[in-house]
Amino acid sequence: MIVRLGQPADLPGFVGLAAQVEHWFGPMVDDPGFHRAVEDHVRHSMALVAESPAPGELLGGLLFGVDASVHHVHWLVVDRQARGLGAGKRLMTEAVRRFVRGPGTVEVVTFGADHPGAVESGARVFYERLGFRPAEVTGPGPEGGSRQVYRREVAGPHDTGFPVR
Repeated sequence: MIVRLGQPADLPGFVGLAAQVEHWFGPMVDDPGFHRAVEDHVRHSMALVAESPAPGELLGGLLFGVDASVHHVHWLVVDRQARGLGAGKRLMTEAVRRFVRGPGTVEVVTFGADHPGAVESGARVFYERLGFRPAEVTGPGPEGGSRQVYRREVAGPHDTGFPVR
């Protein structure tokens, strides 16, 4: 598996990943706003993909953002067939290596504890295994389900040693 910057040609792969999780996140496949968000992240070199050895086959995608010392995982999806194989961790490790320049915080908004996707997707456990801790509850997702901020302090670009639990 290769983790690299996303490219314009990866848009169909991002849309394919989005199709797998629309039931948890709300409509994205036909949403021009989602397409623009992916294109903007790609244009600003803030999108990563995990690509299988077969070129063009995306195992995962990540959209990242930076606001001063707070870094945001805007979107992270791993193909259902690749979950548990390390693609998510590799994407997160590369995001910190590439995008985090100094000490700060990485935040992600994920499912609230009562959301059906919290267990089925494994997202909360995934972030906790990477050293993220649950923080404040935030507004509901586009489909109406509960959401919670998860946060992890990072020392800088070399702080990619996500623990394995």
